[in-house]
Amino acid sequence: MDDETSTKREYDPQQRSHQEVEREVGDLSSRALDLTQVKGKVTDVGPVTYPCGTSDEKKKGLRYVRHVWSVYGVDNDNLDKGMKNLGAQLPENGWKVVKNGPNTNTESKRIEVFAVHETTHTQLEATWLKGSNGSEPLITFAVYSRCFRDTDPK
Repeated sequence: MDDETSTKREYDPQQRSHQEVEREVGDLSSRALDLTQVKGKVTDVGPVTYPCGTSDEKKKGLRYVRHVWSVYGVDNDNLDKGMKNLGAQLPENGWKVVKNGPNTNTESKRIEVFAVHETTHTQLEATWLKGSNGSEPLITFAVYSRCFRDTDPK
């Protein structure tokens, strides 16, 4: 997102207010949690707007919204079911799943789901961290918008 040497974007960023995009990303995040059917604790962090693009694009109000959060407080069996539910339910809810399975580049082969919302082009990344090395098992989510031209700069 922040590559100064990026080439021409494959789309023209829409003009939207960051508040509207934050609501949209937050809503899609909430629905993703619902799709997992995991009843655990959720980190209490909302969507945040960030500058997007080259230095010149940032000066002209190009932004994106990112919502990073986790669900935890349940065992790996529940998280496993949650990841399976997520991968199965996303296509029925307007998402194109581009990856659903183990990351073969990691020693733990952690399970990942990557998807793109077909209407908004919002992207979702979910990763199941099984809690090895004494850490708590959880699913991390990163849900983020495309770049847009903020009609209401901060």
